[in-house]
Amino acid sequence: MARGAEHKKSDAKFDRHFRQIGSLTALSRLLGFVRDICLAQFLGAGLAADAFLVAFKLPNLFRRLTADGAMTNAFLPVFSEVRQKAGRAAALTLAAEIQTLLFLALAAIVILLEIFMPFVIWVLAPGFADTPARFEATIALARVTIPYLPMISLVALWAAVTNAHERFFGGAVAPVILNICLIGGALLIPALQFATTPTSHILWLALPLSVAVLVAGVCQMALMQRMLLKIDASLAWRRPHISPAGRQMWRAFVPAALGAGGLQINLLIDMILASLVSVGAISWLYYSDRIVQLPLGVIGIALGTALLPQLSKLESEQNKSEVANRLGHSLHIGCFFAIPAAVAVIIIGEVVIGGLFGYGAFTATDVSMAAASLAAYGVGLPAFVINKTFQPAFFASQRGGLVAKISFLMIIINVTGSLLLMPVLGHVGLALATGLASWVSVIIMGVILLKEQRLTWQAFRGPLAVCVASAVMGVALALGQSVLSALSYELLSSALPQLLILMMIGLVSYFAIAGIMRIIPPFLFRRGKA
Repeated sequence: MARGAEHKKSDAKFDRHFRQIGSLTALSRLLGFVRDICLAQFLGAGLAADAFLVAFKLPNLFRRLTADGAMTNAFLPVFSEVRQKAGRAAALTLAAEIQTLLFLALAAIVILLEIFMPFVIWVLAPGFADTPARFEATIALARVTIPYLPMISLVALWAAVTNAHERFFGGAVAPVILNICLIGGALLIPALQFATTPTSHILWLALPLSVAVLVAGVCQMALMQRMLLKIDASLAWRRPHISPAGRQMWRAFVPAALGAGGLQINLLIDMILASLVSVGAISWLYYSDRIVQLPLGVIGIALGTALLPQLSKLESEQNKSEVANRLGHSLHIGCFFAIPAAVAVIIIGEVVIGGLFGYGAFTATDVSMAAASLAAYGVGLPAFVINKTFQPAFFASQRGGLVAKISFLMIIINVTGSLLLMPVLGHVGLALATGLASWVSVIIMGVILLKEQRLTWQAFRGPLAVCVASAVMGVALALGQSVLSALSYELLSSALPQLLILMMIGLVSYFAIAGIMRIIPPFLFRRGKA
């Protein structure tokens, strides 16, 4: 009984942390949709949109590599070990040491990137060379956005410190600030339509967005500094040096970055290859990726963030059975949301894109093209989320190198698949290859965890039941879409009303079947108490 009560208490504590992180991430993603609707309205999928998206890609990639996992995965286990063995003051000294080295290294990288930005943009988007105005504007915009790189990396480090104290609010709300600033920048775009020459037109249209990125960085740093002060963990700037614990952290960081960022590197590869397809391909992939990022962020990243501290503690206790329980519980939560989301974007992807972005400069062709890549990303959506669930089990047992090797294999598979599919399917082939590569990663990690008894076959019973409920929902969505298409009411002629109706049909049908099958996670209806 005592063990069962402890298990329920652990579940409740995990669910509470997951709910807080997931709620804030959901708010961030919803604001991200508002931001992207503004981008679609004012920029569409043309030259200016492509220029800003490429300019923002490099600092945004680093944001996802750090804030979405790598820094916490590498830093938190070492920080916790030092705090346990040498005390809290020694752990904060380690964090201060890493802060100084991180800032100096990234400041040097920013200077080099500013100097060699034309070459960097040529590597990121080689197809831009065919449109000189777009190429030159992208270089200028990237020089504005790249200082965000050290800002968000420091924010990620500070968030890792607060996460180690089980304070997740600051790190989870930081992306909300970014989206608010970008929405503000997007609303300034109409005031800059006066530009005349092609190059200045592209540059001035996207410049408010680039400046908004830097404003967001300053605000995020201010927020995290306040969070550190609240827990009396503000970090001093120290003379640069590397302690033994620091070396341990940096050795873990590189594989952690590759492991946590395998998907993001694949998305970067998609963008590079998309620049060779056609004008607009980068934007089509971007908008479809934005839809996929909602369940990935709200569910996948929240699960991974909440899992790591608990799994690290269980691994230190060598409690494999409880690790398996925790992973099984998390797998069920992740699949409960990710699988129906994948089914929905595959079946009604065009209504989703059209309802959210199909306005203003975003044409009907853009809607169709983005919907096609959304369906392809949907194939890999459950794998994206499960990856975020499985990876903390390896980082908690200090095997980040193994995750890095699996991610490297995933990148090779993605590149190979992209080169094979791109000539046949264009930008859709790039998205499909990314999804298939992620499934390979999930299978490999799942087999390893099963062999080590850190995961049990029983954990897959819930996901299998979710597949059944999702299939029923898919049938309901397909029938609903057919009925709406046949109706001649003017109100239903636009995508947004159709999207709202289909969302209601999907939610009702899915939760009805899930309720009958008793697979709904309990925390959706009651608050767990730790």
